[in-house]
Amino acid sequence: MPDISVKEVHLEKYGRCVELSNGSADLLVTVDRGPRIIRFGLTGRENELCDEAPFTMDTFAGKWQMYGGHRLWHSPEANPRTYMPDNGSVAWVKVENGVRVTQETEPWVQLQKEMEVTMAGCCNKVQIIHRITNKNAWPVKLSAWAITVMAKGGLEVVPQITRDTGLLANRFLSLWPYTKMNDHRVWWGDKYITLKQDEKTAAPFKFGMPNEEGWAAYFNHGNLFIKRFAHVRDAEYPDFGASYETYTTDFMLEMESLSPFVEIEPEETVTHVEEWELIENVAPPARDDEQEIDRVFSNYIRCCACCK
Repeated sequence: MPDISVKEVHLEKYGRCVELSNGSADLLVTVDRGPRIIRFGLTGRENELCDEAPFTMDTFAGKWQMYGGHRLWHSPEANPRTYMPDNGSVAWVKVENGVRVTQETEPWVQLQKEMEVTMAGCCNKVQIIHRITNKNAWPVKLSAWAITVMAKGGLEVVPQITRDTGLLANRFLSLWPYTKMNDHRVWWGDKYITLKQDEKTAAPFKFGMPNEEGWAAYFNHGNLFIKRFAHVRDAEYPDFGASYETYTTDFMLEMESLSPFVEIEPEETVTHVEEWELIENVAPPARDDEQEIDRVFSNYIRCCACCK
């Protein structure tokens, strides 16, 4: 099994970063700001994450910048709490096959964010352990919110609940005020929902749902990106019960997983784990052909044997 290379590099746009590489794929974690993952892709190939995110917001604590890539937030979304800037440097230490980056405690909010990022040597898989620690003198109720900003041009596939609940409803959607149900980018299937990123459409679109299957996928650059996470049935989630949310505009598409709500006491930590996988040379299915989607995912959704 190949060794994982862990080294500090410098990017003109982002400053110091830590690069993880298994020789087939590489990933960049920012150090001069963050915690963020600003790149994940096949070595020498396109970045599967969006790193051109022209969105900023003024807050009393300074300017919040989207940057792009992967970030850790806490839900429910509120301004200014959620939008505390992460423009400062983070501390980093090397761990086995990866790196752990820790942010200074957020002022006013008094929460501390941390990501532990490790890469597999056998395949292009990454594990991200997200941690939020309460540095307040009182309990805080929140959900850890892992947001991956994907590069433009791709097709997202999200599985619906298929569990038979008899006479009772088995699924619902969370919709935002700006979400148009007849948006041309979304296709509401029976087993799947597909969402096409369209760089010619700036209007925002978002939906959320309880994702009991615990995965979502994004096809782009001839490759397949899979995001896996745990859904806890009957747990309380933000936004009317959403463990997964997705948002798109003209320059990106966000894949967002959330932990259940938890009340953490002072110095307690909430942990939320994601696993990413990048598989090369996978053609996207027709966005409205569920038999073709089934055929594609029957080969790829199960974890590979070498990582079990």
